[in-house]
Amino acid sequence: MSVEPSPDYGALQNIVDELFEDMPYDHEVRRLDVVLAAESNDLPADLQEVAALLPPGTYTRPRLCDQLNSIIGGHAWGQVYGTVE
Repeated sequence: MSVEPSPDYGALQNIVDELFEDMPYDHEVRRLDVVLAAESNDLPADLQEVAALLPPGTYTRPRLCDQLNSIIGGHAWGQVYGTVE
């Protein structure tokens, strides 16, 4: 069974890119930064839920991507919304 990508495919990647744009490799963002970015960019409810499910804490880009991809994979939304890197 084939799953159609959402029109919002890659939207979460755009959020990650914005949060770490022109930042050093070890830059960290807070969970709240991710949640607010998802809300302010009008991401669909599913992707806002992904952001909201992040555990509290601070995240480097690799750690944030691992956490987000884990949540996306847990909901089987990878083909619909894409993963992040």
